[in-house]
Amino acid sequence: MIRKSQIIENLNLVKERISTAAIGANRDPNDINLIAVTKNFPIPDLLTLYEAGVRDFGENRDQEAREKVSQLPTDINWHFQGQIQSNKLKSITHWATYIHSVDQFKYAKMISDFTEGDNRSIFIQISLDEITDNQDSQIRGGVNPANLLQLADQISQLPKVNLLGVMAVAPLNGSASEAFSQLSDFSSILVKTHPQARALSIGMSGDFEEAIRHGATHLRIGSSILGNR
Repeated sequence: MIRKSQIIENLNLVKERISTAAIGANRDPNDINLIAVTKNFPIPDLLTLYEAGVRDFGENRDQEAREKVSQLPTDINWHFQGQIQSNKLKSITHWATYIHSVDQFKYAKMISDFTEGDNRSIFIQISLDEITDNQDSQIRGGVNPANLLQLADQISQLPKVNLLGVMAVAPLNGSASEAFSQLSDFSSILVKTHPQARALSIGMSGDFEEAIRHGATHLRIGSSILGNR
């Protein structure tokens, strides 16, 4: 019971912070989607969030997510946000409605080929580490910003996928504000040729208020709600 109360308290606090940040940026809080990052957390924690009205859950590992999906209500929107592996993608496409980390055309093509039923919604992950010359860019994934429009053009020709916008993780070193500002610029360039791709999947527990100021539409928040594991 203590655990459940703490999760609810944390969730409400995060929602208040989102609302305050949105209003401060002259934005409607209802335009911002909160994704609870639930990787490494057990089913009871997810049920607590579900009972509190959360319907968007983010996972990074296919096997863990599949087990959770099989035990939770069917009206949950599942988001995959980890680095893609080709051998896992067929399974991921079956349970994830949103895939945030597409950084190669071959992955988008596989998602298109594997999708049955409703379209899958995808984000192009941009490497902000490229901007800051961070050596972790290969580990963290993401397309070079110079190749964004070419990739978007290719994806837009595929059936069964909807290109929602761009996703990024703030660089390990450097200013999150500067990185988010640059990503917002990339998004504006993308929207000129792909007007439907307006979504910005940026912002996690340590920087989501800054992300809101730079136009984030999808926040991926874990530890501020569920704590650390």
